Amino acid sequence: MKKFKYLPLIVALLAPVSHAETLTFGIVPQQSAKKLARLWTPITAYLSEKTGKKITFSTAQDIPTFEKRLLAGEYDVAYMNPYHFTVFNQKPGYSAIAKQRDKLIKGIVVVPKDSDIQSLEELSQSTLSFPSPAAFAASVLPRAKMSQDGINFTPKYVSSHDSVYLTVSRGLFPAGGGVMRTLNNTDPKVRENLRILWTTPGYTSHAIAVHPNFDADLKLKLQTAMVEMESDPQGQQLLKAINFKGVEIAEDKDWDDVRALDIQLLQHMLE
Repeated sequence: MKKFKYLPLIVALLAPVSHAETLTFGIVPQQSAKKLARLWTPITAYLSEKTGKKITFSTAQDIPTFEKRLLAGEYDVAYMNPYHFTVFNQKPGYSAIAKQRDKLIKGIVVVPKDSDIQSLEELSQSTLSFPSPAAFAASVLPRAKMSQDGINFTPKYVSSHDSVYLTVSRGLFPAGGGVMRTLNNTDPKVRENLRILWTTPGYTSHAIAVHPNFDADLKLKLQTAMVEMESDPQGQQLLKAINFKGVEIAEDKDWDDVRALDIQLLQHMLE
């Protein structure tokens, strides 16, 4: 029987990620970890109850760290921006199961409410605030637009959407990039001191995706639980807290509009 000594260890190593005692649901750190925990921990608790599998909230200190963890496959489930999904769908192979219902993501450029600036062109030669280099709608799209229009600027990355809104509202930067959902979720005192200067076209919103080793039966249970949240009073309240109307089933091909942009080319233009 000695030859079977290491069999349990081998089985454990080969088991799908979703066979772990606890699953991690990674949320892109567009806002502070404290705020994200307050918004998403009740959702992961709700999904745990509905699926019968313990699911815990997780995030990262900043978006670059979140990207590294996605690349390493550290999250069992992840809520990631459209650009991230097109990258990490390829490697390590996260696959989409859901997305916000009836939602296109639009980037915005905000300025202080009392600012005299009325156009992107007036931001030339300025230092502007963005969450991170790969923040799709809040950074990549507005930076690409300004670069294509010949507007020279210096980007300053401040780690989160909330940091963008706070620094711009305090006049530390003349403008910064964000998205409507996080602007609506930011501190009302900060939001009231901001004005939207410019809005990007709309693209397929954030993906909720699972690790390539995720158990198929559990994936279906999780997908069903998320889609049915809006028909459950408790689920409705949880969705309202994150400004979701509802959740709908998604497939990898839903992000072909983002793939068509050739983000790698855009990023190269902005270097």
